Amino acid sequence: MDDEGLSRVFAALADPIRRDLVARLAEGDAGVGELAAPYDVSLQAVSKHLKVLEDAGLVSRRREAQRRPVHLEAEVFDLMTRWIERYRRRAEERFRRLDTVLDRLQENEGQTEQHIKEEDAS
Repeated sequence: MDDEGLSRVFAALADPIRRDLVARLAEGDAGVGELAAPYDVSLQAVSKHLKVLEDAGLVSRRREAQRRPVHLEAEVFDLMTRWIERYRRRAEERFRRLDTVLDRLQENEGQTEQHIKEEDAS
C-alpha cells in the first residue's frame, strides 16, 4: 500500500461512525440496513460512510441475490499493522538507547557522590 492509500485508510477511520461500522463488520458481513439501524442518520448517510470505507479499501460489497452485504477487508489492517509496527519498533529502540544514557548518568552521579563523600571523610 502506498502513502496515498495509507492516508485514505487513516482518514476513513478518523470518523467515529466509520470506526464503529468497521468494528461491527469485524463480527461478520452485514447489509446497509443492518448497519444503519443503530444510528440516528439516514440510510443514505450510512451508504456514504461505507463508500468512504470502500474507497479506502477497508470494505467491499458483493451481490447475493437481492442483498448486497458489506464485507470487511482484513488484509488492509495487516498492512496498517505492519506500518505501525515499523514505527513502534523504532520508537522502542530510541527509548532503549535513552534508558541506557540515563542509567549511565545515574551511575556517574552515584560515583561522583561517593567520591565527594570519600573526600569529605578524609
